[in-house]
Amino acid sequence: MNEKIVGILGGMGPEATWDLFGRIIKRTPVKKDADHLRVIIDSNPKIPDRTAAILSNGPSPVDAMIQTGLNLENSGADFLVIPCMTAHYFYEAVQTRLKIPIINAFELMKKHIEQHFSNQVKVLVVATSGSIQSGLYQKYLPSDYLVFPGESIQEEEVMDLIYGPRGIKAGYTDEKNMDRLYRLMQRYQQSGVSSVIAGCTEIGLLLKDQATPLPVIDPLDLLAHETLRLAKEL
Repeated sequence: MNEKIVGILGGMGPEATWDLFGRIIKRTPVKKDADHLRVIIDSNPKIPDRTAAILSNGPSPVDAMIQTGLNLENSGADFLVIPCMTAHYFYEAVQTRLKIPIINAFELMKKHIEQHFSNQVKVLVVATSGSIQSGLYQKYLPSDYLVFPGESIQEEEVMDLIYGPRGIKAGYTDEKNMDRLYRLMQRYQQSGVSSVIAGCTEIGLLLKDQATPLPVIDPLDLLAHETLRLAKEL
């Protein structure tokens, strides 16, 4: 069987890249090292911040994403995975410059929700302000499903959890931040929310083995599963 070579367009952020690679490894049925997929990773944390580009007219990440994608393409990757949800705002601009396909995490999430949830489901989106205000979720998912945190909660709790001085991107994937995330889930559970989208890939770093207050739709899990399926042509 001819397996495809996986390319991870990473670095947004590095821990999410590492996390996706680990999930691919854990989900691959193996008896020896050679049974694992060949994965080429370009973890490029120098790609300009996606949220700043969307919200504050910061430097565009597109050129750096394209160059990183071309590095992977020229290294032999057959398809790419991007473990960053906010970066999908620039998906079309990057895909048009590459010959190999990029898995679209939002398409995977849309398909997953349609297959596993009823029309009455209310899903809390825990994501960066950039991906929310860009309209990515509204573009791919029925708006009736979606619940977004209020402005103050989004900035003071969600964005601080992700970008704060003791947030996930600063390397704090500790129990304190896990508790902050769980309390947020519990608050919205009381308002009728029945599931949560881990809409920033770093959120998945806080999802430990113990049960969460609400079921979580984790895009990194969906990406790992689809990566394995495509690479092995299952």
